[in-house]
Amino acid sequence: MSSIIDRVQVVVDAELERQHGVLAELGPDVEDLLDVTSALLRGGKRLRASFLVWGYCAVAGLDEEQAPDDVIGMAAAMEFFQAAALIHDDVMDGSATRRGAPAAHVELASRHRRRDWDGSPDTFGLAGAVLAGNLCLTASDELVARAELPDLRAAREVFAVMRTQLMAGQFLDVVESVRPWRTMPAAERLERADRVIRYKSAKYSVEHPLLIGAHAAHADPDQIRALGSFGLDVGRAFQLRDDLLGVFGDPSVTGKPSGDDLREGKRTVLIAATLDRVGEPESERLMSGLGQDDLETIAELQGIIARSGAVDWVEQRISELTDGALFALTQARLSPRGHVTLVELAQQATQRTS
Repeated sequence: MSSIIDRVQVVVDAELERQHGVLAELGPDVEDLLDVTSALLRGGKRLRASFLVWGYCAVAGLDEEQAPDDVIGMAAAMEFFQAAALIHDDVMDGSATRRGAPAAHVELASRHRRRDWDGSPDTFGLAGAVLAGNLCLTASDELVARAELPDLRAAREVFAVMRTQLMAGQFLDVVESVRPWRTMPAAERLERADRVIRYKSAKYSVEHPLLIGAHAAHADPDQIRALGSFGLDVGRAFQLRDDLLGVFGDPSVTGKPSGDDLREGKRTVLIAATLDRVGEPESERLMSGLGQDDLETIAELQGIIARSGAVDWVEQRISELTDGALFALTQARLSPRGHVTLVELAQQATQRTS
């Protein structure tokens, strides 16, 4: 996979350099936006880029080294799109860190403080982060627009759907954070949490990148259906793993504080499954403790979740979704190398520790 990662990074770096040139006439004040963007785009697992490239190669019967430059360019567009989503997500969640470093809005606020500027550092940081995310969206659009493979209409349509659904999916997450979960039936809590997973994460993390690549290679309708089913289920399992890591992950590996999802008050499938398995006192304590920032409360909530059996249920759900995805993949009629690599990517996405 290093070939894809290296080639994508070259395109990412070139696009960042191009942005520097476009913005040079505005003067040095805009360097802060480019700094926080560049810092975020230097890291990451490149899963979305890899799914896009292998969606193309698996259908076209190519090895990753043979992927056209324009496919790599679209994969780099996914990285800019992901950066925008992360920056905006950290603003909405109030996350202080990202990949072991200050989140964009926190870093910009710190620069404001160090310079002893007027006004609120936090307001400056939030405004700057929103604009940095928007710059990433612009770069993503431009990279896709510059791709010149034959007949990219269907691939670009999927890209447009992805953009729109992610924005609305983020809003679903915001809406869910204020709904009265205490009085909601258990089945409805799970359904709502799973819907957020689908549209905030699963589709844009796996399904849509995979289908963009497959459409660029002119996959037939049966291949698109099989790959869509594979991608959606891997994406759902990917996010369920993320939910577990957000509560129990090792900070030295995840780059986030332990229990960060609890601190941010996220209402995930893991929380819904826990509420369905505990008595009234623990249910009340879990809901009242979500969003609190002290270590004692975080540890208490982790204990409630661990004792409930919800972790085992989520692990089982991850296995079921992954198995279903791998079966769907057998129906896609891909190249042998492409099939094997997509299986490996699915395992990487669903069994990760960060």
